[in-house]
Amino acid sequence: MPRTPVPDVVGEFLTRPNPAVIATLRPDGFPHTAATWYVWEDGRVLVNMDATRRRLEHMRRDPRVSLTVLSEDEWYRQVTLMGEAVSIEPDSDLHDIDRLSTHYSGQPFSGRHQERWSAWVRVDRWFGWDGGASWPPRKAT
Repeated sequence: MPRTPVPDVVGEFLTRPNPAVIATLRPDGFPHTAATWYVWEDGRVLVNMDATRRRLEHMRRDPRVSLTVLSEDEWYRQVTLMGEAVSIEPDSDLHDIDRLSTHYSGQPFSGRHQERWSAWVRVDRWFGWDGGASWPPRKAT
């Protein structure tokens, strides 16, 4: 499993508004997954949650997360990022959720009454797949 940084082709893929699923760890050790918006920036991932979301509670207790990003057009092309939530902060002015919503929908976030929280995930490891093979292809040594 490669360590960071990701290759440029993977970084470019991650900058797109692709579908993604984040996994956190429940107190009993089982994974909890949820579809999520994300933004890739400087080798880190920004996610944002309503204050009532279980994944926020899980990240506060155990910061280890995994994010799988699927190509919007080809779900067999995917990248999984693994790391830790290194910052969990209130999004009082809704700046981060507006950024995510604009990235995905072209519009600011409509739920202006919600208490929101942002988390930055430091990525330590990653792997990619495309049609059942490593992506990008590994160079022969």
